[in-house]
Amino acid sequence: MQGFLILGLLATGGWIIHNTLMNLESRGISTGFDFLSQQAGFGIIQSLVDYNESHSFGKTFVVGVLNTLLVSVLGIVVATILGFLIGIARLSSNWLLARLAGAYIEIFRNIPLLLQIFFWYFAVLAALPHPRQSLALGDAIFMSVRGIYIPGPVMEGNTSWLIISYVAVIGICFSLWYLNRKILNPKGRNIAGLVGWVGLLLVLPLLLGSFIDGGISWEKPVLKGFNFTGGIAIIPELCALLMALSIYTAAFIAEIVRAGIESVSKGQKEAATALGLKPGVVLRLVIIPQAMRVVIPPLTSQYLNLVKNSSLATAIGYPDLVNVFAGTTLNQTGQAVEVISMTMAVYLLISLLVSLFMNIYNKKMSLVER
Repeated sequence: MQGFLILGLLATGGWIIHNTLMNLESRGISTGFDFLSQQAGFGIIQSLVDYNESHSFGKTFVVGVLNTLLVSVLGIVVATILGFLIGIARLSSNWLLARLAGAYIEIFRNIPLLLQIFFWYFAVLAALPHPRQSLALGDAIFMSVRGIYIPGPVMEGNTSWLIISYVAVIGICFSLWYLNRKILNPKGRNIAGLVGWVGLLLVLPLLLGSFIDGGISWEKPVLKGFNFTGGIAIIPELCALLMALSIYTAAFIAEIVRAGIESVSKGQKEAATALGLKPGVVLRLVIIPQAMRVVIPPLTSQYLNLVKNSSLATAIGYPDLVNVFAGTTLNQTGQAVEVISMTMAVYLLISLLVSLFMNIYNKKMSLVER
């Protein structure tokens, strides 16, 4: 019976593909992926790799994927930090703090995400002044209707050895951390502490840099003509999308964190308090680790939702995969089947990778029963 069902599904899929190809041929629409090597002929306002109008449609695909990954990764990080802080504040004994956290959750999770994106883009960022009257933080950070401009790193001298040295520093710090956690102190207490590890990451590059011909200087943005040049420019579309995605998703993560903390038995907290541990230590070492076993599965769903919701970027013109590839590229080439298939495959692959990583983390955090 199952064999007939599989054969039926394969036959149905084959008929759909054959019918689609025949219809495309009857309308004179060519199929295939040759269009990826054709010249795109349009610009993109933000690109993490070298790109201009002379590059191919294949390069627009790469630019769209990288921009989607950029806003997705940043959104996941910001939403996680914000969601955990709001979720913990929701259970605070401070009446005002708990009510403010509750109000945040009820407001932002009940307003459609698309409206929140419009709010940040059209009502907040569009109200900023023009570059000549931009809001300045010192003489390094400038905020205007054109975006946020911050100092950017510029590598000088022997950049290859500089990059190798920084990779080596990260490897040394990770090795020391692993040696401390697994061998020297298996009980998990951190000898150096967070400040110590951050200090190592800052001090070791300086020591290595003193032996290498080169280094990193910081280029400040400078107003020239009608806009700033130099530094790193964060376009308003990215700011609005990132803020909307992070704040919206954080409201759901906060409720997940609250439910996870409340699922931990009160006896665990009382026992830890009876040992003389401070409330912050009890929360960090006793409550949160146990709550994570409840938090991780729904947290994975929120991460997947954030990645998929990033496709709403096309509403404000942020050049993500849907905008530059499934939008502009599709309109110029007419290769609807290929373009949409590639776009769907990218989102599917990203979602599967997020699920895989979170499932591995969930397995590591789950209880080991004998």
